[in-house]
Amino acid sequence: MASLALPSILVSIDWLKEHIDLPQLVVLDASAHMPNANRNAMKEWQQSRIPRAGFFDFNNSICDRSSDLPHMLPSPEIFTAEVQKLGIDQDSIVVIYDSLGIFSAPRAWWMFASMGHTQCAVLNGGLPEWQRQGGAIDQTAPLTTIEKGNFIANKQGELIKNKEQILAAIDNQSISIIDARSKARFDGIAPEPRAGLSSGHIPHSKNLPFTELLIDGKFKDTNTLKQLLEAHISHQQALYASCGSGITACVIAFAARLCKFPHIAVYDGSWAEWGQPKLGLPINTAIE
Repeated sequence: MASLALPSILVSIDWLKEHIDLPQLVVLDASAHMPNANRNAMKEWQQSRIPRAGFFDFNNSICDRSSDLPHMLPSPEIFTAEVQKLGIDQDSIVVIYDSLGIFSAPRAWWMFASMGHTQCAVLNGGLPEWQRQGGAIDQTAPLTTIEKGNFIANKQGELIKNKEQILAAIDNQSISIIDARSKARFDGIAPEPRAGLSSGHIPHSKNLPFTELLIDGKFKDTNTLKQLLEAHISHQQALYASCGSGITACVIAFAARLCKFPHIAVYDGSWAEWGQPKLGLPINTAIE
C-alpha cells in the first residue's frame, strides 16, 4: 500500500473525509481561546469533536511550563513526550483544526514544523466548516488509552525568534517584521487584552491583521494571500511574524509558507513579552 501524502499544508474538508480512517492519519484539535472568551477548549473537545481527534493542548501541557509567558514553545524533550502520548509517529500525517475556523490551528502547525515534523497540515475552515459540510461529530467520551507514538523532535531553530533577535532585526532591511494584531492595537489606541502591557508596536514593523487573510473562517485563495503579503514583504526578505502572544502570528507565517515565501519565523514571546514595561524595549505608536 502506498504511503499517504499531504497534497498541501492546507487541506480541505473533502480530503479529510476521504482519508480520515487511514491509520497513518492523526487528527488533532488545537483549539484555544483568548483569556476573556470564557470558553474551555478542552471541555468543548471532550463534548464534541471530529472523529478520532486528540487534543493538542499548547496552553497547559505542550508548552514551556517554567515560563511566565503564555504557551511558549517547550523543549524538544517535552514536545516529544507530549506528542508521543497523542500517538504520533515519525511517519504520521497530522491534520490540525480548531473550533473557530482558522485561529489557533496554525500555531500547532508551526510548533510541529519547529520540531521537525513536516507532514502536518491545517484543516481549512476547521470544525465549523466540517460541520457545515456534514462531517461526522463524535460526542462520546474520548479514549483514555492511546498507543504511544515514536516521534522524536528535531528542533528547527530558524523558525523561532526571541526578543534579542527581533531587536537586532528592527533596522535590518532584509527582514520584514509583520504584526498580526488589529490595527487599533498596533497603533496603540486600543488596550491590550493582557493586563499590564504597554500599547503600540515594534519599531519599523508592519501591520497585517490576521483576519484580513481569512473569509468566512477559511483562508482566502492563494493569489489573494500572496497579494496581501507582498504589500509588506518581498520574497527576498525574511519574515518574522508577531502578534499578541504567538498564536495569530502563526496565521501569518502559515499563509506565507502556503504562498512559498522561503524564510519564515515566529516571534514566540510576541507582545506578551515585548510589551512588558519592565523590559524597556523600544515601542512606537501611530504617531511616530
